[in-house]
Amino acid sequence: MSLLSRFLDRTRQTWIRCLTLALFGIVVRLPALSGGLIWDDASLIRDNPFSKSPLLIPEAFRHYLALDGSSPHYRPIQNISYFLDYLIWNTDPFGYHLSNLIWHVGSGLLLYFLLLRLFEPFRNRFPNRPNLFGGAAFFVALFWIVHPVHSAAVDYISGRADSLAFFFACAAWLVYLKARSVGPRLSRLALHSCAAALALVCLCSRESGCIWLLLFLFYLFPFERESSRRFKSIVVAACVGLIAIYAGLRQLPSEHLLSPAGNALPFGQRAVLMLRALGDYGELMVFPWNLHVERTVRISETATTLLATHYPYLIGLLVAALLLYGALRKGKAQPIRILGMAWFILAYLPVSNLFPLNATVAEHWLYLPSVGFLIFIAGCWLEWPARSRIFLATLGCAALLGLSARSFVRSGDWLNPETFYRQSLAAGAAKTRMALNLAQTYAAQGDYPKAEALLRKLAASNPNYAMAQNALGHLLLREGKTEEAEQVFAKTASVAAKTTSDQPRTWIAALNLAYMKYSAHDSPGALAILENARTEYPETWRLINLESEILRADGKSENALALVEQFRENHWWHCAAAIEAGRIYLEQHRFAEAEVALRRASWLDIHDAESLNLIAAMKVRQNRLDAACETQRRAVARQPDQPRQYLLLSDILEKMGRHDEAQAALAQVQVLQALAKSQLSEVAAN
Repeated sequence: MSLLSRFLDRTRQTWIRCLTLALFGIVVRLPALSGGLIWDDASLIRDNPFSKSPLLIPEAFRHYLALDGSSPHYRPIQNISYFLDYLIWNTDPFGYHLSNLIWHVGSGLLLYFLLLRLFEPFRNRFPNRPNLFGGAAFFVALFWIVHPVHSAAVDYISGRADSLAFFFACAAWLVYLKARSVGPRLSRLALHSCAAALALVCLCSRESGCIWLLLFLFYLFPFERESSRRFKSIVVAACVGLIAIYAGLRQLPSEHLLSPAGNALPFGQRAVLMLRALGDYGELMVFPWNLHVERTVRISETATTLLATHYPYLIGLLVAALLLYGALRKGKAQPIRILGMAWFILAYLPVSNLFPLNATVAEHWLYLPSVGFLIFIAGCWLEWPARSRIFLATLGCAALLGLSARSFVRSGDWLNPETFYRQSLAAGAAKTRMALNLAQTYAAQGDYPKAEALLRKLAASNPNYAMAQNALGHLLLREGKTEEAEQVFAKTASVAAKTTSDQPRTWIAALNLAYMKYSAHDSPGALAILENARTEYPETWRLINLESEILRADGKSENALALVEQFRENHWWHCAAAIEAGRIYLEQHRFAEAEVALRRASWLDIHDAESLNLIAAMKVRQNRLDAACETQRRAVARQPDQPRQYLLLSDILEKMGRHDEAQAALAQVQVLQALAKSQLSEVAAN
């Protein structure tokens, strides 16, 4: 066979494998594509200001992922990826789920190509079977891409950070390996610079980027023997430089948060907890049937009793023993098993409870360690005789189909909040937050009896859980039980300050209580509550916004403006604050200042139409109808599926005497209303 024929045959085989990886990766995750926003998706997708405009891309590097400051996660690339989705899809969850799937499948493809290169030094150990390593790399990538334990990283929009870091890390490693085979020095320098940039993007995608650098350095020294010590020293220095740049970027947020210290246990207990978590992860890799996001492991007995009576600890010991035995056992594939064991351990240790984190275990933390586990399995498979390998390959195909089916079913759990929370509770997830979220879902659906029963039970069992108490009070308010709701809010607000360190959004109790006072025409009482709340919860826009509305209603627009402008001074990127300032300027007939504030708001959210509506209304008041019509047409272009925008445009066109165009706008309103009714009928029928 000629060299060209071999090249074409190998290329054809590679494309077939890539197509297979993509098809499997897409099919097993199809159910989640029709899913909605679940859990943190509302805050990270719908309410996230840094994903609304390209002007705010630099600002994403100056803030943590959670805007309320409840988490020290620094992931600006995740916010930037959400902006790309927002640009194309607005807030349609389908587009965000599709992007998650693309990032994951892309990561699987890059993993396949990376493993082909990483296995290259071991080919001389199997001279008679040169294609064996291509098959091993393919099956590792295939099992990884379909494994159901990755559901929380793929089917959950907010879990995207794992696949982002994985994608850019693999890309960086591949570009680095490509640079070694390039002749011209300038080209090598350009490729090495590109690899460094991709690695920095990986670090800014998720904290696990540091683990990727550690894995890269581990492979560089024992396995990459072609490079000189001098070159390796330069690479190490470059990696240290990247970490230094990343550490510098993490100092940009004005509020520096510390990692949670909830697991700061004595070393002996941490060692037992590490073993318990290893058993849990080992079981999930082999039998991933009981999947739920809110996993936890605890130590409630002595280490000796736990090891004697609880099988997960025994599984942890077994996993550790198998990894050690496989790495020490002599054989042609021993280096691959060592690579797999080291990959798994290096990626597992940071999430093993050796260091305090915000949880003891999490399924999505296996996104990176699972690669090492699968490489280790591949190293074991390569050692078996030909007959046994065929049997194991058959068994592996059956396992692949089983894992794919489980992923498909698990992906369906993310269809809507109610399904997700119910399935999670049934699977044994931590009861508190899941029960609260399920109750709030029932309330949103109008099923108040179910919601109230859940919330009363949760509030009784967790009297200091401010979020549950707030949810109960809000539900009682919606049910018309005003007096009881006020009592709940007052009680929660009095103890909320004590829980602000470990519970986010405890200010909601004060907000709800102030709103109740205002609804009862007690503006002074509402303002007193809000002023006190602003002292305890500074820079909280919801509190400032309500206080501004009350002040405006009382004729104190100057006080309201001072409050809002003070907030805007520290949060120039806040679209809602700019709109509120524009409203106040309009009330004061300060049209030039109102237009500046509202135009800024329109730049801060590329799909916002409210700011343009207000500008158009202002132009109408100024009798600048042509400018008003042009502005309102921009609002229609931003929200072409909203009847309100066409109604406003029709009013302006009527004032301009353009009756035919006004009627055409009204006809579009009727079309949209008919379409909405049709969709509601389909939902009711289903």
